[in-house]
Amino acid sequence: MKESLWGALIVGLGVVAIAFIYFFQSFTTTDEHNYNLLRETTEAAMYDAFDLATYRQYGTIRIDREKFVENFVRRFAQNANLSRNYQIDIYDVNEEPPKVSLKVSSVERSNVTNPFGTSAAIMDFDIQNRIDAILEIPYDWDV
Repeated sequence: MKESLWGALIVGLGVVAIAFIYFFQSFTTTDEHNYNLLRETTEAAMYDAFDLATYRQYGTIRIDREKFVENFVRRFAQNANLSRNYQIDIYDVNEEPPKVSLKVSSVERSNVTNPFGTSAAIMDFDIQNRIDAILEIPYDWDV
């Protein structure tokens, strides 16, 4: 009888460990997805907003603010997870020299139940990713 209780305890601990792994893995992948999406979308939107006419005429590197915001929001919306709500905060867009600062926030919601009763609690986790990006162009870049 003693060995069977140890077996039940090990199986129970295994189930709890799998639940914890699943719980934390969902938040980790959400954070990683948001960060990679933010980084790649920012870079692509900066290249799309590059003002080529000014570069060819004066040799200065600058981006168009309205174009950047439009391209960023469009690209982010195309690749974002549709089951989450995102809040995009654009803090600073410098046209010359090209620099942007922005933050993307989302909320991950999880239900936590009491194993000894029927009470349940909803836990919200705020996931925030912030990026400050500067557009770098190679010295011998030919447009």
